[in-house]
Amino acid sequence: MAKYRCSTSIQRIEHYLKEGRGQGRGKDYKPWLQIQDLPSRGLTTRIKGWKTGREHHLFSKLETSVFYILDWSLKVIDIREQFPLLPVEQTQEIAEKCGFRHPEDPHTKQPLVMTTDFLVTLRSHEGETNIVRAIKSSAELQSQRTLEKLEIERIYWKNHNTDWAIVTEKEILKNLVNNLEWLHPRYFLEDLNPLDKSDVLRIHSVLTPLIIQGKETLSKLTNFCDNQLGLEAGTSLSVARHLIANRHWLVDMNQPIKPSHKLVLLEDLTAEMKSNIGDVV
Repeated sequence: MAKYRCSTSIQRIEHYLKEGRGQGRGKDYKPWLQIQDLPSRGLTTRIKGWKTGREHHLFSKLETSVFYILDWSLKVIDIREQFPLLPVEQTQEIAEKCGFRHPEDPHTKQPLVMTTDFLVTLRSHEGETNIVRAIKSSAELQSQRTLEKLEIERIYWKNHNTDWAIVTEKEILKNLVNNLEWLHPRYFLEDLNPLDKSDVLRIHSVLTPLIIQGKETLSKLTNFCDNQLGLEAGTSLSVARHLIANRHWLVDMNQPIKPSHKLVLLEDLTAEMKSNIGDVV
């Protein structure tokens, strides 16, 4: 758990609660910790979520990679990052029983509110279920102090009857994440501005038969489409990214998607789902 930029006090916790932090769902959720609260380490980022339509606050490259996978998964309904473990008395009690030092503000010596990286809501046969995922690199797991804080978190969620697990870089499929990183900025129709829905459909109708024929690379086909329709260079490639991101075109996401390669479309969603084995849920 990262250190706060400002000293923490009971008043600050109350202020966060009044702001609605750690509360809400979907687009209305507000993470307990936000990028402006922590010292910049150059790895923080804000990303607009496909599922929630809101800005997500992510504090490491590994967190961002896991977020991409969660946002892509058909099983995931909602993603709540930096979720608070409240009330703080519960984590204090766990720490005391384990003989661990509870995280505290170094200046005020008051307890910090611990957070979990991702509280994820899944679609299930019974309706909805929540799971929790702590994101840590293998190197971080060599730290005894990190393991102590993770144990506090594990017991907290066990007491709340919620599935909890650690995700490291070893569970991340690089091709899947690289593909999602490339696709992510072109998911929403507004990302294609000034194109509208009719423009996208027009490009789709020209490109799809060419992609299915599979005679040329993606870049050559999108360049051809731009020329045929009198579009600015790169427009059709942006639409191609949009079509893949929205699963209008189904592809094997564990194979590198590169404009310099041919794009192979899958026949149905079942084949697409079987190919995406990098799920962390």
